[in-house]
Amino acid sequence: MRFLHTSDWHLGRSFHREDLLTAQAAFVDHLVETVRAERVDCVLVSGDVYDRALPPVDAVRLCDEALRRLAEQARVVLIAGNHDSAHRLGFGADLMDTAGVHVRTGFATVGRPVMIEDVAVYGIPYLEPELVRAPWELTRRGHTAALTEAMRRIRADQAERGAPSVVLAHAFVTGGEPSDSERDISVGGIADVPAAVFEGVDYVALGHLHGRWPVTDRVRYSGSPLAYSFSEEHHEKGSWLVDLNDGEIHAEFVAAPVPRRLGRLAGRLEELLADPAHEPLEDRWLHVTLTDGKRPQGAMERLRARFPHTLVLTFAPEGGAAADRRTWTERVRGRSETDIARDFLAEVTGADPAEAELALLGEAFEDCRRREALR
Repeated sequence: MRFLHTSDWHLGRSFHREDLLTAQAAFVDHLVETVRAERVDCVLVSGDVYDRALPPVDAVRLCDEALRRLAEQARVVLIAGNHDSAHRLGFGADLMDTAGVHVRTGFATVGRPVMIEDVAVYGIPYLEPELVRAPWELTRRGHTAALTEAMRRIRADQAERGAPSVVLAHAFVTGGEPSDSERDISVGGIADVPAAVFEGVDYVALGHLHGRWPVTDRVRYSGSPLAYSFSEEHHEKGSWLVDLNDGEIHAEFVAAPVPRRLGRLAGRLEELLADPAHEPLEDRWLHVTLTDGKRPQGAMERLRARFPHTLVLTFAPEGGAAADRRTWTERVRGRSETDIARDFLAEVTGADPAEAELALLGEAFEDCRRREALR
């Protein structure tokens, strides 16, 4: 039996205001072609299909197209992640079952497998610990308690069937490496869950973390198909092609297309603009940190003249003064409105305000005082 394990599509998400829908559509094309070329029997989608509970219309349309095209080639088993709305994603699930697209979004179906020939495929959608605690009569709080109970139900069904098993789960399993783009799930208790919870399963297809990560040979994250933060600069994105034969597992990573590589730059503005060594970064999405002693005027515009895909600009001056730990009240006590405004202008422009600017500030404050006196 051959599976393709993917997760964390986050359809509808942007990257620092860059629209990613075209790149996500290209990933869908790649996924469908991989399923066809590799003769995949079942596609496993381990949650976070959408980026938010109420996705934009274009993202819903792309998801509809993706599932329709995949279902023409293979069976599909899909679970909800913590970014998805379980109710919206699960709409029409019973109808989709007949088309070979098996959507599992609620805790009530945990322990009931989808049979793909002789393999039992179990879906564990993202479980909010406090929402399942009462109906499952859990005595302990947290993600480990919720997933332990989910696996108890699965093992009870396994014992009756005696079939090879695959589990999809959306969780933070100990041993995985987080990035900056996952939403924190620790609000429902300690976030990470030991991999031992899944012992006895032939393959566990995990979602939630955005980097591909083999926690063990049989417990793996596929990661997101695209980079969603600069912390993913060195990730290789794609899916796991998994063969399950007589209890033996072979997993091969299939790289996904990269719409644009990421990069980071740091230094003084003039040096960054002049240094020929930075030429390979001119076509990348960039996070730039300027180290000039004073904030340069028009920094973003000047950077984009050479690096047109600069998305993030931060300022960390070399030898900068230590952070002022006084409260705002302490910092402004005894100072005039003009002095405070002058310091604000100097902070945001990186230069002392000109005499004309100070005069304009004085006129503005005087006008405010006159209006207040007339009330």
